[in-house]
Amino acid sequence: MQKWRWDRFFDAFPYIWDGLRVTIEFTLLGSLVAYALGLLFAVVRRMRVPVIDQILWAFIEFVRSTPLLVQIFVLYWVVRPDLLGGLSTDAQRLVVGVTALGVHYACYTSEVYRAGIDAIPAAQWEAARALSLPRARTWTDVILPQAVPRVLPALGNYTIAMFKEVPLLSAIVVLDMVYQIKTEYAADTGGAGPEAWLAVGLTFFALSYPCSLLVRKVEQRVGTV
Repeated sequence: MQKWRWDRFFDAFPYIWDGLRVTIEFTLLGSLVAYALGLLFAVVRRMRVPVIDQILWAFIEFVRSTPLLVQIFVLYWVVRPDLLGGLSTDAQRLVVGVTALGVHYACYTSEVYRAGIDAIPAAQWEAARALSLPRARTWTDVILPQAVPRVLPALGNYTIAMFKEVPLLSAIVVLDMVYQIKTEYAADTGGAGPEAWLAVGLTFFALSYPCSLLVRKVEQRVGTV
């Protein structure tokens, strides 16, 4: 049985630190795409144009029913060569990674937004119509300011989930924490043993758990618990 070595545990952290910036960068950019695109999907579906609603419904169900890793591979090996061929390799990986994470989670956040919008009392819509507010102002001044705060805890949970799924991008050589340990650390130390992977796990926990506590605080503040 291999003896546990604390020196290998602590030696892993410089490599983790190098990948942490990349992990956070992809999480933040992916979240921005997921929040914006998810809201757009929800608003468009709420307009109830049958053809568009069915197309969006089919797309959302397809994305939600297929693994994120498969979507990453499809974007990288099928879509990227034709659409991103003029960009540098790093830029291509950034676009593919952010797009994969953003679109995947947009399909989940759109349902969250839709639930928040449906929770707005019908009287609010009727009041807006009574005041002859244009459709755009009804959304921006009446509906969304009430609906979005209700779903903030759920959005926070999806951001935490996305943070923990960024390592899937190591499959296309995105230099996140997992890739750094799997390649750079392993090459320099002769292999990534359990000490290094425990260090990675603790780093994810150290960042995810405070965020979970913050989400619970928000839940309590908006009265959804």
